Amino acid sequence: MSGPAAGLAGKSVWVMTDGKPGMENQCLGLAEALVALGGAAPVVKRLSPRFPWTALPPQFWLSPLSTPATTDGGKAGPLAPPWPDILIATGRQTVAPALAIKRASGGATFCVQIQNPAWRRDAFDLLAIPKHDRVSGANVIETFGALHRVTPERIRAEAEKFRGVLAHLPRPLIAVLIGGSNSQYRMTEAVTQRLAANLRKLCTEHGAGLAVTASRRTGAENEKHLRAALNDASCWFWDGSGDNPYFGLLGLADAIVVTADSVSMVSEACATGKPVHVIELEGGSAKFARFHEGLRAAGITRPFDGTLETWSYDAPDDTARVAAEISRRLNEAPR
Repeated sequence: MSGPAAGLAGKSVWVMTDGKPGMENQCLGLAEALVALGGAAPVVKRLSPRFPWTALPPQFWLSPLSTPATTDGGKAGPLAPPWPDILIATGRQTVAPALAIKRASGGATFCVQIQNPAWRRDAFDLLAIPKHDRVSGANVIETFGALHRVTPERIRAEAEKFRGVLAHLPRPLIAVLIGGSNSQYRMTEAVTQRLAANLRKLCTEHGAGLAVTASRRTGAENEKHLRAALNDASCWFWDGSGDNPYFGLLGLADAIVVTADSVSMVSEACATGKPVHVIELEGGSAKFARFHEGLRAAGITRPFDGTLETWSYDAPDDTARVAAEISRRLNEAPR
């Protein structure tokens, strides 16, 4: 076998996270991109370290391989061989176990960390880190934003599941992805009122239909206000029951409106190649500012103010690019 798949043929893959969906989806997206290049389906390991390790930085962890881990099948136990050929991990609590696996494998495990591990960066084989983190090195591949599971095939298939549900809405159809308050941003009452008014403008001035999904971070009161404000508009608001429509909305939408608080949601929206309007919330940080400024400068996103614009851009393909780099490095590794 030759070409990109040669370095992946027969290689076992572990995905290791703390179980947070946002973190796990980044790893799964990369693992799925490796499968598309000829790699094996991943085994997922979800760590559940106990106190005090949950509160300690990785350099102070003792016996990280004893960290309890649960596999997809629900089997729990410490991390144990046979060690994977490729390990994909993300999150602070995976740093010490990931490097312990690399040591235990005698260096045979190709160790990939998504996002900045902030400790012993040079010990990893590859780091996939967003540009706004400003980390460089021979083992660093910079990404526009977060890795993800958005592919043309996935959103096309998911769109078919929800096409009938949203068929009553007029076009253009706008997917509205609402996050909310986190450690950096605040979704205040004033923000929510302004958002509701701007979303109504899409319906009244542009004849648009809205397909809205909110998150736990949105807050019950904010969601209640949005639902009330859009009650008589051309709007479908997911009630949280049944299959999650997220990928389906990305596939069906003509344009996307998304809150600024989530690098993952914005990155996923931009991966569609469709116009992405970003809703500003209160607060922010220097890193978030660099992320959003980079996307605007590249012509990928524009601020949302209740108007609807159409533009085109080359969608970032970070996930496939990182997968190709893993394959390339494995191809070049001594045999």
